[in-house]
Amino acid sequence: MAANETMRRTLPPTHASMTHKFAINGHEGYLTIGLFEDGSPGEIFIKMSKEGSTLSGLIQGFCRAFSLAIQYGLPLKDAVEKFVNMRFDPLGRTSNPQIPHATSILDYVAQYILHEFELNEQKEASAA
Repeated sequence: MAANETMRRTLPPTHASMTHKFAINGHEGYLTIGLFEDGSPGEIFIKMSKEGSTLSGLIQGFCRAFSLAIQYGLPLKDAVEKFVNMRFDPLGRTSNPQIPHATSILDYVAQYILHEFELNEQKEASAA
């Protein structure tokens, strides 16, 4: 392997995952996060109800790119922070009291991952 090549960390064929049901302004969706053995995310999938083919394709593309980025070593915190506050429909109130408002599906997913994997607390602790 050349010095500048990065190894991809892949999930085993059978692995743990978590699925989270959410709604943004009445639009329901499911976020599934595949987990590495250490409990850290290794892939994500998003399925929205009543989505059109364009939105579905864009979300699938986002999930693949995001998953590959974290598998190739992009720190999870850096990956999700780029999507916080992205703004596009659907946006508005959510079904999650810990994330009462989202400016987009990607904003919601980023906020959820930051909260679920305690990345906000890690950032604050390292700044102290």
